[in-house]
Amino acid sequence: MEIIKYSKRWVGFSTALVVISLCILFFKGFNEGIDFTGGNLYQLRFNQKVELGQVNKYLDGLSKEFPQLSGRSRKVQISEGNNIIIRTQEMNEQEQNAFLNKLGNFEKFQIEKTDKVGASIGEELKSSALLALGIGGVLIVLYITLRFEFKFAIAAIASLFHDLLIAVAVISLLGYEINSPFIAAVLTILGYSINDTIVVFDRIREGLKKKSDMTFGELLNRSVNQVMVRSINTSLTTLLAVIAILIFGGDSLRTFITTLLFGILAGTYSSIFLATPLVYFMEKNRDEKYEPKHDHHNDDDSNRDEKILV
Repeated sequence: MEIIKYSKRWVGFSTALVVISLCILFFKGFNEGIDFTGGNLYQLRFNQKVELGQVNKYLDGLSKEFPQLSGRSRKVQISEGNNIIIRTQEMNEQEQNAFLNKLGNFEKFQIEKTDKVGASIGEELKSSALLALGIGGVLIVLYITLRFEFKFAIAAIASLFHDLLIAVAVISLLGYEINSPFIAAVLTILGYSINDTIVVFDRIREGLKKKSDMTFGELLNRSVNQVMVRSINTSLTTLLAVIAILIFGGDSLRTFITTLLFGILAGTYSSIFLATPLVYFMEKNRDEKYEPKHDHHNDDDSNRDEKILV
């Protein structure tokens, strides 16, 4: 494939994806779970099927007694079967018991899961997640700079930003809850994507050590094509496992697996069609520095022909 020849198209397409993702995040924002906002979570299984509108209407009535259940403070989600997940602002134990007793008047249910996170813990988790991403990014830049060149590190970080932004924007667009497993998925994408990019860069480095008739751009194109099948096959085998978990893993893993799915897809694309074109844009002058390898046998033949003509 002529990847370097059409590098402007690939980079332009990637830039458009980044802009669209930023717009989604700006206008839609995140559906933060109690891991970040603090509060209570109740996962309940009702004996009979209930509609979301019916639950919200009943909770609106209870909100006069429990302010934590007001429309802006709660989130209600119906999952498979008769399961309902209710997220509220933080309640003490007495308020929780009173709320659950009142809810039993609406429809009988069994409690499958309850969880509580303080607001201060949520803020601490958010800070820790951002710190982990920042430290990871700095270490990646140092590693690639030492192993390759600084310009390669810039291309790799730009590709990582592209991958993470797309995965996060998809979660925002779908309205999935941002929780602790989501952070784990983001960090997993960070490692998976940079590994794929380093494989491509390593092949480029090997090509640069050898004398060649190719220009720098041609060498980049050949290097990417040599590892493309490997990258696609690796991603496909990973995606098969991810899709299987997405289908059979249940709601608790939905955010984690969906983030991984789109992060791996974006990472496979960027390692081939974004990272290498970015290196080429920053190193175009290498085409002029490259000295083609001359065939001495042909040179001798040419000199011999010139002598005969003389």
